[in-house]
Amino acid sequence: MTLPRLIASVFGIGHLRPAPGTWGSAAAIVLGVAIDHLLGFPALVVATLIVIPLGYWATAGAVADSEDKDPSWIVIDEVAGQWIALIFPAFAFWWRGTEDWWLIAYPGWLGAFIFFRLFDIWKPGPVGRADRRHTAAGTMEDDLWAGLFAGIATVIAAGIAHGILMR
Repeated sequence: MTLPRLIASVFGIGHLRPAPGTWGSAAAIVLGVAIDHLLGFPALVVATLIVIPLGYWATAGAVADSEDKDPSWIVIDEVAGQWIALIFPAFAFWWRGTEDWWLIAYPGWLGAFIFFRLFDIWKPGPVGRADRRHTAAGTMEDDLWAGLFAGIATVIAAGIAHGILMR
């Protein structure tokens, strides 16, 4: 297996069945929460900024000789998008100085996971436009958009839960 294929499949996670995108997202949540817990929020941001261009490179290399530019085994895009979504609740807790938020605030990372999967499957607006490009870049970009939408939805859901439901 070539290095781009290994990275694009996130070391084989993309070959798990069924639903490799969900497996990739779940692995991304576990790894992202671990990075945030062990190294801190800034490390999660740096890791996300590294995985995005790495994902573009690996995806392009993995599908260079293939007509299918978005095979289901490529899940590095899920890692990038999921980490973008996870940054939103992680930032909120980091800003408030809350350590180990993942222990007490599982709705934050669970919400990021669920909203990301929702937007990745539903593909509204720019998510769907990126997906319909049928290019290696489009493979990454639809999940980057889904991650952004999921992060925003997670913050909105938290605001509703803590602002309205907790009164």
